[in-house]
Order: sequence, then structure tokens, then C-alpha cells
Amino acid sequence: MKEENRQTESRRDETASEGKSGAGPKKKPGLLKVIQSILAGALGVQSSRRHEEDFESGSPWHYIVGGIIFGAIFVVTLILIVRWVLASQ
Repeated sequence: MKEENRQTESRRDETASEGKSGAGPKKKPGLLKVIQSILAGALGVQSSRRHEEDFESGSPWHYIVGGIIFGAIFVVTLILIVRWVLASQ
């Protein structure tokens, strides 16, 4: 019985120390941060500090999906501008 109590107390201590160390789950980036990072990356003006934060934020899927959406919107916008310019001649 005493051995079980020691093990339980040991687990509690380990859990408490893990929570204080900040090594818990990584915080997901917000929508605004993802958009800012994608636009800054597309323009080539993103700081190295922000670049590192993006890679440390956990899953890259937010940035991958956002980049694909941005790329599609960019290409469609260019096509529409070219068609508009050619139609006005």
C-alpha cells in the first residue's frame, strides 16, 4: 500500500513539474498570424524571428493550406486582370 502511495505521489510530482516547464502542447497560430506569415513570406519580407516562430508553432498544415489558397487567389486575380486589360483594347 505504501509503495502505491509513493508511485502516485511521484506521478503527481512529475506531472506538476512538466506543466511548469512549458514543454506542454504547442499553441496553434491564429488566423491573423497565419495570414500575415503567408503574405510576408510571399513578398519575401518575413523576419527570421517570425520564420522560426512559424516552424515552432506545431503543425505546418495551417501554412500549407493557407499558401495553396493564397496561390490560387493570386493566379485567379492575375488571370482576371489580364482578361480585363485585353478586353478593354
